[in-house]
Amino acid sequence: MKISDVQANQGKIEVTATVVEKQDVRTFNKFGKEGRVCTAKLQDDSGTILLTLWNEDIEKVGQGDTIKVVNGWCAEFRGERQLSSGKFGSIEMVEKAKVDTTTPAGGLPPPPQKRVISEQEAKEEHVRFNSEEMVE
Repeated sequence: MKISDVQANQGKIEVTATVVEKQDVRTFNKFGKEGRVCTAKLQDDSGTILLTLWNEDIEKVGQGDTIKVVNGWCAEFRGERQLSSGKFGSIEMVEKAKVDTTTPAGGLPPPPQKRVISEQEAKEEHVRFNSEEMVE
């Protein structure tokens, strides 16, 4: 099933999609028991949908992972569809996000290198910077 086909108040949903965003974990207390919940955004080639992750499912899923929601349930909250594995469904890992290990910080460019300059170079940089006109 494609994300665009998922309707509010629908069950028995099976969707394979990529996690494109994962929000902060929130805690709650229900019937004297503490739980955790997190909202993520799934995307496939047909669109996006919010995914509610509960308790242990939160650690299973990371940004960039491709997952499969099996026997899911879709509710509507504040006008947006929200998919969940629900009471009888599950979330399966299809493919973990690929992390670029050839560059520092998983693909981020390296931090700029500090350059030691002479006092004369510092004076020249100061003069050049202060003599340039600011354009608004």
